[in-house]
This record gives sequence, C-alpha cells and structure tokens, in this order.
Amino acid sequence: MPAILIDVGNTNIKFGLAERTGLTASFALPTDRSATPDSLGLAMATALSFHGCRPADVEAGLASSVVPPLNPVLERAVSRYLGVRLKFVPADVPVPLKNLYGRPHEVGADRLVTAFAGRRAVSARSVIVVDFGTATNFDCVTDDAFLGGLICPGMMTSLSGLVQKTAKLPHVALDPGDGALSIGRSTAECINQGFVFGFADMVQGVTARLKAHLGGEVQVLATGGFAEKLAPICPVIRDVRPELLLDGLRQLWLGQTRAGAGRKNRLSSSGVR
Repeated sequence: MPAILIDVGNTNIKFGLAERTGLTASFALPTDRSATPDSLGLAMATALSFHGCRPADVEAGLASSVVPPLNPVLERAVSRYLGVRLKFVPADVPVPLKNLYGRPHEVGADRLVTAFAGRRAVSARSVIVVDFGTATNFDCVTDDAFLGGLICPGMMTSLSGLVQKTAKLPHVALDPGDGALSIGRSTAECINQGFVFGFADMVQGVTARLKAHLGGEVQVLATGGFAEKLAPICPVIRDVRPELLLDGLRQLWLGQTRAGAGRKNRLSSSGVR
C-alpha cells in the first residue's frame, strides 16, 4: 500500500505516491495560504484517483513544509480525506544527519530532506545539493553531517522582482535554447540570455568555490524546477534528480516503517500484547 509524500514549498505543494520500491506518481498544486482542509483534501483525492489510487489505499503520510500556517490545514485534509495521520519532518520523523547549523531549528525541512537524499544517493565523501526553487540553495554534506550551505535568489523570484520594479518589461519565458550564448536584440531576449547564462555561471562559480572549500571527493546533485534546463550549459551539473526531495521523504518513511516493524517484532518475541 502506498504512502502520500508532501513537499510544501512557498510556490507549489508537490505530492508523491510512493511504494517501497520507489515513487509511482507525482503532481503539484499551487501553494494557497487561504486553502481549507476541504479544498486541499478534494484536490488531493481527485488527483490520487486520476493516478489510479483510491484514498482508502493510502497507508501513511509524511510531509516536509516551509509554510507552517498550512501544516494544520494539510494535517486535517489528509486525516479527513485519506484516513491517515500526516507526520512532519523533522518534528515527528527526524532526519538522520548531524545538523551543524549554528541554530539547528532554523534549517528548512526541505533542505534537510534533500541533503539526506543526496547523501544516500552518492558514495563520495562530500555532496553538494543545488536546489532550484523559490531560492537557489547550495547545501553541503560531508560524511553524515549537514554542514549548512548558501542561499541565493531563485530564478523566477528574481525575474518577478525585476518585472515588479520595472514598468515596461515584457513577459519572458526563460529558456537556454540551443545552449549557445547570443547577444539579445530585444528586451525579452536580453532578459532571457542574462538570466539563463547569469544563473548558470553563478552555479558554476559558487559550486567551484564550495568544492575547493570542502576538499577531497565532492559530488554535485541538482534538483528543482530549472535544474534540467540549466544542466546543458552548466558543466558542474552532471547529475539531475528531479524528485530528490520526494525520494528523501520516501526513504524516511521506509526507515520509520522498518523501525516500527522491529518494535512490533521485539514486543511479540517478549510475549507483550
């Protein structure tokens, strides 16, 4: 039976269906801070049905959230429409990384989960996870320690800020095209080329500095909305994992499931009922 995995971000709420063998489906809804348990629950149940999953089939729920006001809303939605308790990382399910942040509680759950998933995905001593979201995060893990990282502006956040502050800018769809830099001959072309290649070089440069700082063998993983688009023009991005956070939640869910089974087995063997 599947688990529902939920990544609550500032821009979108991403849902994943997971079996023990891997993710089977995913879908996203806009993050709406005015949502109610019923609006979210109905949208979730409809999407699950579209993907061939009956709400009654879901056995567990696990979420990572950076929008705390939505947590109780989602909790009630999952309870009411799926009949399971929604647990949250790290409050209910801890992430098995040593958190070296100066104030560990300040780290977003999304960063911890992607760092954990990145650690599990590679064999190198150190891993840098570049996450293209509302912000562009560079998170660093060495051995089993989350070291922290860098937070830079996100591509769409930066573009939105530029448009809001400038009256006559056109709508621009960011796209690297054939991967060759060209000199823009319209405002839209100038913005597209500046943002696409500017962010690609930011990632290239920041990652090079981080790799030199970490030393030794370092592997880079990229995830998030623009990772696949920038990879062809950003040589440091060789490994793109679009569902890295959801897979991290899946592994945490499996860890909880195994731990629960172990406790049950110990209780049974001791004769406790």
